[in-house]
Amino acid sequence: MKFTRKASANWKGTGKEGVGTVSTESTTLHNAQVSFKTRFADGVGTNPEELIGAAHASCFSMKLSFVLNEAGFTAENIDTVAKVTFEDGAITTITLDLTATIPGISEEQFQAAAQNAKENCPISKSLKAEILLNAALV
Repeated sequence: MKFTRKASANWKGTGKEGVGTVSTESTTLHNAQVSFKTRFADGVGTNPEELIGAAHASCFSMKLSFVLNEAGFTAENIDTVAKVTFEDGAITTITLDLTATIPGISEEQFQAAAQNAKENCPISKSLKAEILLNAALV
């Protein structure tokens, strides 16, 4: 399967005082505000690190669902929080905090499935940052 998705950004002004917007082809984001404040302080809007976190958490969760299905399990619930660390001009670490409810799975099977999803979700594969995983079966 091959497909292309599209997102766009617009920026006006300097890096610190300027403002921008980001939009997605699906229109889930439509001219969402981006600025220095929303990236490096508190402000209304989004930022690249938050968007990468959302993409990674959703991609990982979906990949885990596929891995579990291939092993004969169906998750009742998968919750993933991606914490993206920005340091010295680079994204250095992404920590995926996973909690899941999966009937009939052993802890060993769960950890193996979570590790497989971490290593093989397309977003994980595309990032240079260290990716950490904390996985809890509940």
